[in-house]
This record gives sequence, structure tokens and C-alpha cells, in this order.
Amino acid sequence: MSREQMLRAAADFLGRRPNATQDEIAKAVGVSRATLHRHFAGRGALLAALDDLAVALLGEAVEAADLDEGPAAEALRRLVAACEPVSPYLALLYSQSLDLDLDREPAAWLEIDARIVELFRRGRQSGEFGPDLTPAWLTDAFYSLVVGAAWSIQAGRTASRDFTAIVTDLMLHGVTPRDR
Repeated sequence: MSREQMLRAAADFLGRRPNATQDEIAKAVGVSRATLHRHFAGRGALLAALDDLAVALLGEAVEAADLDEGPAAEALRRLVAACEPVSPYLALLYSQSLDLDLDREPAAWLEIDARIVELFRRGRQSGEFGPDLTPAWLTDAFYSLVVGAAWSIQAGRTASRDFTAIVTDLMLHGVTPRDR
């Protein structure tokens, strides 16, 4: 089993059991504790590796979404759709954020964040997005909605096929009926 396969299996398990011990994680992944420890020397190292994986996957999603192309609202819809596969990793990292070194914010996170902020800035400038909320706040809300949708799907309260629609509709229309 490769390191990345172990990491993905650990992420899937931790998504369901966020407080699992290293022994439980190793068993769920299908390796010995010693093997898991050779690849990830403790929970902090495992979470750091998950953070790196999430950054890489989110970076790929941002690239795939072509944020600079077409209307900002359509770019947002593409971004949400592209983020669906990475959303469980982001949800896991949100739930484990107290165990992460928040001072270790990789340049890749900052670049991703800047690109999403720019999408919301562009949408404000074009009049597609309202002027009341800052692009930085909209970016934070975007991350929260992606994570919230992942948790809702994982809990069985929302169908995964609805991911893009629920996140995009809430971002673009809020909670008021569309006919108002």
C-alpha cells in the first residue's frame, strides 16, 4: 500500500471517526501501527500530510474551475462542482483544526485563497455579487458551505448529487425565496 493510499484511507476513516487513536487508524487502513508510524510519526504528522493532500486537491479544483473565464457566477458554480471531491478532506481538516499548526500556512493555501477572493472581487465589480459583503468574507463563507455540505452528505441528510446546487444556490441567493 502506497503512502498516498494510506493517507486517503486514513482520511476516509477519520472523517467518520475524528477522535480515533493511531491504533484504530492503522487497523482501519489495514497496516500495522509501526507501518503507519513510519509514514506518519504521530497524529500531528498525519494531519499535516492530510493538510498537504487537501491543499494539492483544492489547488487542482481551483485550476479545473477556470475562475477567470466567463461570468463570476458561472465560475463559482464550476468551483463548487470541482470542490466536491475534496470537500471531505476539508471537512476533516476543519474538525481537526485544533490539532493543526495554524502558523504553518503553506504558500499554496494562500494562493488558493487569493484566487477565490479575486473571483468574489470580480463578481462584485461586475455587479453579479452584491456590494455588502467583502470578498474575503465571501471566501470564508464559501469554505464553510463546502465543509457544511460535506458533513451533511456524510450524515445522510443531503444527497451527494445535490452538492453543487445547495452550495451555489445558497452563495448566490441566500435563504430567501427566489421570487422575492
